[in-house]
Amino acid sequence: MIGHAGTPVTRADCLAWDREDELAAYRERFVLPEGVIYLDGNSLGALPVQTAPSVESVIRREWGQGLVRSWNDAGWFAKPEVLGDLVAPLIGAGPGEVVIGESTSVSLFQMLTAAVRMRPGRRVVVAEERSFPTDLYLLASVQEIAGGLERRLLGPDSTLDDVLDDDVAVVLLSHVDYRTGTMHDLETVTRRIHDAGALVVWDLCHSAGAVPIDLTGAEVDFAVGCSYKYLNGGPGAPSFIYVAARHHEAAAPPLTGWHGHVDPFSFTPGYEPAPGISRFRIGTPPMISLAALESTLLMWQEIDLDQVRAKSLALTDLFIDLVETRLGAWVSEVVVPRDHAARGSQVSVRVDNGYAVMQALIDRGVIGDFRAPDLMRFGFAPLYLSATDVWDAVAVLAEILETNAWQAPQYAVRQSVT
Repeated sequence: MIGHAGTPVTRADCLAWDREDELAAYRERFVLPEGVIYLDGNSLGALPVQTAPSVESVIRREWGQGLVRSWNDAGWFAKPEVLGDLVAPLIGAGPGEVVIGESTSVSLFQMLTAAVRMRPGRRVVVAEERSFPTDLYLLASVQEIAGGLERRLLGPDSTLDDVLDDDVAVVLLSHVDYRTGTMHDLETVTRRIHDAGALVVWDLCHSAGAVPIDLTGAEVDFAVGCSYKYLNGGPGAPSFIYVAARHHEAAAPPLTGWHGHVDPFSFTPGYEPAPGISRFRIGTPPMISLAALESTLLMWQEIDLDQVRAKSLALTDLFIDLVETRLGAWVSEVVVPRDHAARGSQVSVRVDNGYAVMQALIDRGVIGDFRAPDLMRFGFAPLYLSATDVWDAVAVLAEILETNAWQAPQYAVRQSVT
């Protein structure tokens, strides 16, 4: 808790809390522009200090000097599995259960199709109506390819009991909702899906690196996640794929590229899948992006995710408290559960003219984002944010709302990325 029970939180309270913060030293491990409070780590994580020299080394030494020899000498070919094993402890997976994939969209297509194939005779896939849109777009492609596959959508007021029956093959769920920050109980929900005889595919994009995850303990079947949000892998960093070891032999990837072949350099015309998680590889990995990702994953090996989670909850509690006490006249709703067990590491608020308000906020050095139709979204990355950052961000937002600064014409102009 920041401050004292029953009394308004002051900036001095935030400064005092920051001095005792066990994760405060990690702030120096990131490149953060002077005068910027970055509350968009749930969209693109900040740049770790060690990333640029790591990437430069791969470019100048491994590529520049090693040339094609680096596929062997620098271990390039094995990097997707090596980095997968670095992701594994961050999501509660075992060695050999995670591999770095292509884009999140491609990896999600891989998982969905493989899961559907493992439940022949069942013709229904369940997804959330408010899933990130690409999840639904890809599911539509899987439906078309599979032929006759039905989609059932979970609405905001429906439950799994409303949609699960003996026809359901697979359930696709986002661990943390990208709009509201609402988090599912991974273990309880997975168990309910298994009780119905279905498989589950979890989208971990908004939880990996922000909350402790135990895929093994929850007996999850499949999962995908991106590495450019809380894991700080950089823009366009590749996804990761999790397949429980018990499914490795039965799961058949739909995209059978040569890097997933049992013997890629035999160059045989017929496809034979590699054993284990490697069969979900497709093509040549992007080594520059993997260099950036490796640099941050090595840092993550030393970090206690329980400490990250505790700080995340303290910061989001503080933000909610300050918004409700200082901005109640303008904020119509704080859209995030108050229950810690049901909250990720972001807070969304509804404000009239929210897009323009967010643009004015960004213009003043407080960076969040906007999600249509009406949500201002703020992400809290505990490794480089402080309680004082939260206090100062709300103070800037209050000034914008009190003075109607958001009404300046330039803030109404919609940019292509919101």
